[in-house]
Amino acid sequence: MNFASISNTLSELKDVISQLTDHHFICSIPALSNATVGEHTRHIIELYQTILKGYETGIINYDKRVRDNTIQTVRTQAILAIDDILNKIEKEDKKLVMEHCISGIPTCIETNYFREVLYNLEHCIHHQALIKVALLDFNYVNYSETFGIAPSTIEFRKACVQ
Repeated sequence: MNFASISNTLSELKDVISQLTDHHFICSIPALSNATVGEHTRHIIELYQTILKGYETGIINYDKRVRDNTIQTVRTQAILAIDDILNKIEKEDKKLVMEHCISGIPTCIETNYFREVLYNLEHCIHHQALIKVALLDFNYVNYSETFGIAPSTIEFRKACVQ
């Protein structure tokens, strides 16, 4: 598996967070239903942390993830958490079990590490697109033109230009 996209996407997020002021990291954004950039960042990080923990235990449960409010309120904590993920994400594929509760009924399904890493990449890009909405109000932040855009969309746009 090529982990370059995961690394690039998380590095782009880290770069954006590094440019934000502490205030803009934690301020409510009306266009995001009053969520903050920090809250979206925490959500991204915690899902990646969940698959890393699940790699060790063999079980992934996104619903039971640890929610660390310092990641959404302290930019340096978010950056350290992203660095930790970047240092640990490249692993061999292996079978995992995902636990999930649907309408109160516990459900377990087979999955694998690579599938969950790809899911988290798409999930991260989705939240980056939401973060980009907030960045429209913060005109001092520079970010890649592909920030928050799915790789398939980028490829589609390239094909249309040709």
